[in-house]
Amino acid sequence: MRIENSFDVPAPPEAAWDLLMDVPRVISCMPGAKLDKVVDDATWKATMQVKVGPVGLTFATDVKREEVDEAARRVKLAAKAREVRNRGNADATIESTLTSDGGVTHVDVLTELALTGAVAQYGRGMIENISSQLVQSFAECLQSQLSAEPEVAAHALEVRAEPVSGLSLLFGAVRQAVARIFRRRGISRS
Repeated sequence: MRIENSFDVPAPPEAAWDLLMDVPRVISCMPGAKLDKVVDDATWKATMQVKVGPVGLTFATDVKREEVDEAARRVKLAAKAREVRNRGNADATIESTLTSDGGVTHVDVLTELALTGAVAQYGRGMIENISSQLVQSFAECLQSQLSAEPEVAAHALEVRAEPVSGLSLLFGAVRQAVARIFRRRGISRS
């Protein structure tokens, strides 16, 4: 599954690049994620908690920085997650690219996500919408980290550490699905 997000921040590209190179801060922007261990400069271990309705999922996740192209301001992270009760796996690559336009930095985040096992069955028709919302939340956290005062950014990280609620994701996913139906049919809101 391919999920694309873009956003602009009123920060120089150097500040955005510094954030993307600070993977412990990036991990803390992942909804429901907690950094467990820094293995080395390019490898980390994290725990991710997601709740889909009554089902709570906990993933032991290995995060690795696979590629860095400083000249092109592009970084690629790989995450391999195993559900701790053997209900499936999730593999993702998250590629972030920065471009500068005047005093604004444009951030493109491309996520490739693959789910296997029982975890792929939960919310079968909603997985793409839920995944999209998780990535959107991740992008919003990165944006707040880049544009907020230090104390506001610290608060944003505290909020992200809580497990992701399936109910709020479900409502957001339903809202996105309905909006997509209206767009396909050419119906516009007045």
